[in-house]
Amino acid sequence: MNNYYVGHFAETIALAYLRLKGYRKLASNYTTGKGTGAGEVDLIVYKNKTIIFVEVKKRNTIESAAYAIVPKQQARIRRAAEAFLGSFPQYANFDIRFDAVLIQFPYHIVHMENAF
Repeated sequence: MNNYYVGHFAETIALAYLRLKGYRKLASNYTTGKGTGAGEVDLIVYKNKTIIFVEVKKRNTIESAAYAIVPKQQARIRRAAEAFLGSFPQYANFDIRFDAVLIQFPYHIVHMENAF
């Protein structure tokens, strides 16, 4: 199985895990388009009045997954979040948060709230 499918599978697992915790999906693999300087947000979910931008990382260890979310990527995700919020003014009064879901197969999952 190649990295694309493994990553997609990890995102599916992360979404199922978050749903069990009461989160609802707004978007997955949200991109702002080439040339914007923003990257992709793996998952955008909400709970109560908080929108959460989630980065999903699957690695051989939870620690290596956590370290894989580098500052440059965090900045791109923040820019994508700004673009998303700009496109959907109905969420203007929501709080926002940046989380990470770290996955180590077989099925060790860590949800880090306010990861960055």
